[in-house]
Amino acid sequence: MVNSAPILVITCAAIAREVNEIKKLGQWSQMDLQAITADLHARPEKIAPAVASKIDAARDKYEHIFVAYGDCGTSGELDRVLEERGVKRLPGAHCYDFLAGRDNYQQMQEDEPGTFYLTDFLTQHFQRLVIEILGIDRHPELLEMYFGNYTRLVYLAQTDSAELTALAQDAAAQLGVRFERVFTGMGEMVPELDAAMQEAMWRN
Repeated sequence: MVNSAPILVITCAAIAREVNEIKKLGQWSQMDLQAITADLHARPEKIAPAVASKIDAARDKYEHIFVAYGDCGTSGELDRVLEERGVKRLPGAHCYDFLAGRDNYQQMQEDEPGTFYLTDFLTQHFQRLVIEILGIDRHPELLEMYFGNYTRLVYLAQTDSAELTALAQDAAAQLGVRFERVFTGMGEMVPELDAAMQEAMWRN
């Protein structure tokens, strides 16, 4: 039986809050969300199979499926499984692309290649997703190995939060790099999700 919701969005948990906020702003009651743990970014080879499994499990429930992921280190494997299934995703290599905007992100990279980026989600979970997963909490000598070539941390802020800004500043200090903050809001996610929703409703 096909779900009355015309579209399922399979999203990385790292941007699930933003996707849900955009859903509320658009008043898209016809959109359902399913999130996949952001921990898979530490094992990007597992992202494509996880997304494929979600799609396959939802095929008999939804006529339209969209994926809120970048390539996220899958080296094209995510696009391969999506193409096989006729499913589209957010454009870009990772969430920095569609949050900052591809042109803006590319310019930041060209200006200073040794840049480490945080989003709201990554700022909130910096200790677990960066320090602990990389083992720096247990082996401090790894800090130089992983981040010795970085010169700045750019916090791509989706919200205007003094608390998150302070956490991002602390993260920059922990890595020993210069701190910058760039407010992005929802970036290019809004028009991309709107286009996906309009296509789903039109086909429905």
